[in-house]
Amino acid sequence: MAPHRSSVAAPSPDAAPARQRSDGRVGVRVVRHGAGTHIADLSEAGPLRLRLPRHGAGPCEAVLLNTAGGIACGDRFQVEAIVDAAAHLVVTTTAAEKIYKSDGPSSHVGTRATLAEGARLDWLPQETILFDRARLERRFEADLAADARLLAFEAIVFGRTARDERLESGLFRDVWRIRRAGRLAYAESLAFDGPITALLERPALGGGARAMATLLDVSPDAEARLEAFRSHVETLGSPGVDIAASAWNGHLVARFLSADPDALRATAARVLVAYRGTPMPRVWQS
Repeated sequence: MAPHRSSVAAPSPDAAPARQRSDGRVGVRVVRHGAGTHIADLSEAGPLRLRLPRHGAGPCEAVLLNTAGGIACGDRFQVEAIVDAAAHLVVTTTAAEKIYKSDGPSSHVGTRATLAEGARLDWLPQETILFDRARLERRFEADLAADARLLAFEAIVFGRTARDERLESGLFRDVWRIRRAGRLAYAESLAFDGPITALLERPALGGGARAMATLLDVSPDAEARLEAFRSHVETLGSPGVDIAASAWNGHLVARFLSADPDALRATAARVLVAYRGTPMPRVWQS
């Protein structure tokens, strides 16, 4: 008797299986209640979670947690925050976010915030670390009422410094769009594509920087606080960390550059504490 042959064709050795990518989403709305700010609505999907340390009066501190442990090629993460009138929300992350190497697709990270009258949002995630061959496209959008206050800080590290990793290839696109009372108040687009470490070694681009950060303050008194910010930099700055600030059109922008990511983080934290007049979120201090 002839041996039985299966009618199911064997898979081609060249066929790559479709990969399941992470799609993480968090939506949160906070409201003012008495002397404090409290969660009114919260939704979570995929590996993205929001943890809320106990608090009483004052702002609501929310900590973003990525249970996937990092972001890989093709992953998508989205955060939406709505801050109701007179409420104050502080958002941070449990640790530095890692962007792993990609074999083609880009990862997408988006943040959208809506601030009502008298609302305040402090957006203070810990740094993002790009691995060699990582591809990240990031977008930050905010719509503010005329008297709302937004303070946002984002830091990015190019390569794992403990391994002296160079980004021989990669992609980093960063887009900021801020609207106040329905009108565009601040727009910025940054793109590195290719040998990022080599690009940053050019004097006109990074002067050898391995980490960079942006601080954006959009508030009614932001321009008037420029000299105070520069004074904090003068007294709290560190050798090897370059910081420059400007203020116009109702906002203040500061840039941080350093070849030492740890020094940049420590310096930025000191300056932020002085500028905000309050300690950094507890996860920054661990």
